[in-house]
Amino acid sequence: MKIVSGFVVREVGGKTFAVATGALAKKFHGMITLGGSGKEIWEALQEETTEDKIVHKLLDVYDVDRETAANDVSAFLAKLRKAGLLLA
Repeated sequence: MKIVSGFVVREVGGKTFAVATGALAKKFHGMITLGGSGKEIWEALQEETTEDKIVHKLLDVYDVDRETAANDVSAFLAKLRKAGLLLA
């Protein structure tokens, strides 16, 4: 899976946001706040990856147990899927 192209990621006031641009902006209105693990997940989705690989990335970066990391990844990916922002 991979995030659809067409987002610009910027840091503003210490917070990170992903904003749709171009043709994607007609489909997706608004922006996504990428805090904490969300930023790590977003970065992992810039290339083709799997849910399990993203969980492992979070385990490498954060002092968190596997269940918590897996739940965070699953919840974030579910939101992206619902918005139609993931490619298979």
